[in-house]
Amino acid sequence: MKTVYIFLAEGFEEMEAVTPLDLLRRVGVNAKFVSIGSSLQVNGAHNICYTADIFFDEAAANKAHGIVLPGGMPGTLNLLAHQGLCSLIQSYYEEQKPVCAICAAPLILGELNLLKGKVATIYPGMENKLIGAVPSKNQVCVDGNIITSRGPGTAIPFALKLVEIFAGKEAADKLTADIVYQI
Repeated sequence: MKTVYIFLAEGFEEMEAVTPLDLLRRVGVNAKFVSIGSSLQVNGAHNICYTADIFFDEAAANKAHGIVLPGGMPGTLNLLAHQGLCSLIQSYYEEQKPVCAICAAPLILGELNLLKGKVATIYPGMENKLIGAVPSKNQVCVDGNIITSRGPGTAIPFALKLVEIFAGKEAADKLTADIVYQI
């Protein structure tokens, strides 16, 4: 079974974290919320409190098959400020493991210089934060092991792309039908 870590920081966008977690778990991927703070309780941007499965140190010690960075403010900036997470993102990138970011979170990849020459997308109006990238307005962009998406409204297509990457196209197609989603 593949494992995917979804990192939570205070002020994360709830839809962008919960949708990938839910859809990945539906197909048998071991998706886990990871708190980068001192508590497993993490408040989203809209004051909805979620309980993470593990702390950052456990995620850093036991690498997964890929990572997901939800957006939201100030969640994205809180993720970027975590030195350990930035080092972990860099190592996943170098190991060619999927590094997935949605909404404002692709700015983290730009700041870490991981987007040079890559096609990527981000929340509208933040394209200048895609440092080195070829900006796109597509809902979801896949370029090598970098997967980016635009915002809360693209959380389902983003999550379905993650299902395809971590569980296969057949699982993604079946899930798309099961949840009655039309792209």
